[in-house]
Amino acid sequence: MDNLIYDIVIIGGGATGCGAAVDAASRGYKTLLVEQFDFAKGTSSRSTKLVHGGVRYLAQGNLKLVREALAERGRLLKNAPHLTRTQPFVVPVFSLWEKIYYSAGLMLYDVLSGKLSLGKTRLLSRKKTLELLPNINPKKVMGGILYYDGQFNDAELCIDLVHTAVRHGAVVMNYTKAVGFKKENGVIVGVELEDTLGGSNRTVACKSVINATGVFTDSILQLDDPDADTLVYPSQGIHLVVHATFFRGKNAMMIPKTDDGRVLFAVPWQDKVVIGTTDTHVDQIDVEPLPLAEEIHFVLEHFNRYTNLSITKEDVLSVFVGLRPLVKSSGSNISSLLSRDHTLVVSLSRMVTITGGKWTTYRKMAEDAVNNAVFVAKLDGAGTGASSSAKKCITKDLPIGDLGAAADLAAELTLDDLIMGEYLSHEFAAFYGIPYAIRVVDVVVAARINYVRTVEDFLARRSRLLFLDARAAIKLAPAVADILQKELHWTNEQKEAQLTSFIQLAQQYITH
Repeated sequence: MDNLIYDIVIIGGGATGCGAAVDAASRGYKTLLVEQFDFAKGTSSRSTKLVHGGVRYLAQGNLKLVREALAERGRLLKNAPHLTRTQPFVVPVFSLWEKIYYSAGLMLYDVLSGKLSLGKTRLLSRKKTLELLPNINPKKVMGGILYYDGQFNDAELCIDLVHTAVRHGAVVMNYTKAVGFKKENGVIVGVELEDTLGGSNRTVACKSVINATGVFTDSILQLDDPDADTLVYPSQGIHLVVHATFFRGKNAMMIPKTDDGRVLFAVPWQDKVVIGTTDTHVDQIDVEPLPLAEEIHFVLEHFNRYTNLSITKEDVLSVFVGLRPLVKSSGSNISSLLSRDHTLVVSLSRMVTITGGKWTTYRKMAEDAVNNAVFVAKLDGAGTGASSSAKKCITKDLPIGDLGAAADLAAELTLDDLIMGEYLSHEFAAFYGIPYAIRVVDVVVAARINYVRTVEDFLARRSRLLFLDARAAIKLAPAVADILQKELHWTNEQKEAQLTSFIQLAQQYITH
């Protein structure tokens, strides 16, 4: 094993894992974060892009979760203002009873947010509702309710959390898989790591391990103990992305009750509209889950039911699918009713597992996980070297981001004259007839300091183009591959393999 002994090794580079790395490193612990794919590759890049308290959890009576999530919403908007913003929502209502019922709930939602409220909830006349939702079907609409929630770029926030962790001394590795544990007297003292892109394997020594692998939680639990019970009840949710012409204006729409008891959102995001989501139990946990035909039909049918411009599968620019790591419950087999509270388990090996929850509460989940890792490994005791000077959690007020490092590098690079015959500041996407502001320098910076190691990393999670328009992403992929070949020193064969792999993947984001 390496001579360096990490205080905490965190497995999983999604929202919770990256949050835990920030928490642990900012307290002063020697921290290692490993992710078997890219950061935010899984569920953490596939959200509805909302920082929210969970309006529908009010109907379930879970005031504790809503209050906690609303507090975390306020902290996230304060700590990452460059990636978050306030989003107005309109709930159309179709009867007086609905107006009374939903307005009471949303006003309570506002009250629970306290000083962190994003705006006052108010009742809307029919005329004002139609004005704020210009594409709503006017039939039967009798009014609406305006409320406010947060919006963010999920994958980009994950990368900024990685930067924040590194800023505080963490070591981070994507494309690094935990494949085994080294134990002494039944306690984990080392983690065996495999480079999933073909590099060498290694084993690192550690005092504690946090399992923050989301839907892959059970595989890590069983790597530690083959007889471990399963925790996760995976639920699939899809989102459709369409042109903003189908849903004009700056206001999002929330339909409070679909046929399956969920809520449906239509949310403006990056000059497109994200529509979703579904809640379908799945038995298979895949890295790239596929949308079911009935899920696509469900979202299209519900959206068209409430709007005056019908969309078809041909109008969908991209469909992305995420798996929720819901925690099994003895009381219900209906995933939409399972709690979104997070669950924490400490194994006999002293591994701390954190799962469940949602993006908005990632910081609190991370704090709970690190607190437990510190406790079971006695990291705050005497004789632990650097650990003895560790501080309490400071992430409630900790700024998130690279503090301008990417922008500074981009500015520095654009002082150079040319790269591959093009100006670094050139918006090369437009050159290929793709109306997105992606510059050559964005790809270069992503490769040099934003942990991009594949074509997919850039087009799916650093630029979000795959999620916004899959066909455009396919069209731009060869140009991105050319730049990354130079930056990452790929052979021609490696570049072609990257392109083939990405195009096959991107086809899954196109509705057929």
